[in-house]
Amino acid sequence: MNILVTGAKGMVGTALINNLKNIQNGKNKTRLNIKVNEIFEYDIESTDEELNKYCQRANFVFHLAGVNRSKNQKDFMDVNFGFSAILLEKLKKYNNKATIMLSSSIQAALQGRFKDSEYGRSKKAGEESFFSYAAETGAKVAVYRFPNIMGHSRPNYNSAVSTFCWAIANDKPFIVNNPFTELELLYIDDLIEGMFDLLEGKEKHCDYDGTKIIENINGRFIYVPTMFKVTLGEIVDLLEQFKRHTITLKMPKMPNGSFAKRLYSLYLTYLPMEKFKYSLKMNMDNRGSFTEIMHTEDCGQVSINISKPGITKGQHWHNSKWEIFIVISGHGLIQERNINSGEKVEFEVFGDKLEAVHMIPGWTHNIINLSETENLVTVMIANEIFDSCYPDTFVEPV
Repeated sequence: MNILVTGAKGMVGTALINNLKNIQNGKNKTRLNIKVNEIFEYDIESTDEELNKYCQRANFVFHLAGVNRSKNQKDFMDVNFGFSAILLEKLKKYNNKATIMLSSSIQAALQGRFKDSEYGRSKKAGEESFFSYAAETGAKVAVYRFPNIMGHSRPNYNSAVSTFCWAIANDKPFIVNNPFTELELLYIDDLIEGMFDLLEGKEKHCDYDGTKIIENINGRFIYVPTMFKVTLGEIVDLLEQFKRHTITLKMPKMPNGSFAKRLYSLYLTYLPMEKFKYSLKMNMDNRGSFTEIMHTEDCGQVSINISKPGITKGQHWHNSKWEIFIVISGHGLIQERNINSGEKVEFEVFGDKLEAVHMIPGWTHNIINLSETENLVTVMIANEIFDSCYPDTFVEPV
């Protein structure tokens, strides 16, 4: 399959092409049904000669090119509708009935706050030209009315999310006019997966009641179902928590499929290079060191413990707290004893044979470095963040 992408250097175009190349090069093992031969990249610097060649040879067209912000309102119709008309005429010229996807906008509904949108009018005109083209030629068209797209784009341009990510990551001032303003957001990776569903013929169809999506297997439009409604205040609050993580070590909940998980990935793309690395506080004494790495809201904390040669650490028990020890370097011995029954158990552990060992509530435990020359390095996972007011830790030798 030869694929033409217009607007190739835009946010969506760049992400789509990067991921099409992953399929082309055999790196994406989840989309084996898609075969990509050539990728034609068309953008504002491309020539008419190139566009003619692409329109002759393409088997599939992603039409992403357009203007979404301009001081001259006339640009919207001239580019968003005008170039679409040129593209369709060239496909007709070469009798190319390739499937063609159109990136439209929810503003094309021309209702509510979008009723006077020149941008929306240009997108609406583009949609109608595509539907007319399909009726005339029999080619398949896939028209998407996208909401706000959340991906790495220029700050202070047309994405509030990108602006906030950039500002908070780079310690720049920003303004939130109304924290209760709600945005409907589509994350770039979800959009790309939707495009791949289209390539595989698994796209989801819908109609619209104003700006509301009405799922309909025979619907006129196509949509990506994974979207989020989030207020500006919620976005900024999450971003501030992400920023504080390097100091507090606390990471907010980011379950699979959540908005927070997507936002954190986007936030990281705006970090200046000098912030890629951050220091951790090493609590050091003559026995070695103990360093907390991460705190979570509901899964406790992760730490690194370093024991010098011959050193024994621990010698305590917990009522409810539990831990997991994983020795990643060195040679050690973990001992545990039930404080009520006196039962004992020992585990010899090695850095070159990774094993996880539970520290059971009600069992006093220790970890001994058996080496005379090497440090013992242990990853320690606890089910709760240490609370000095309620440590749930009681000294008792094994």
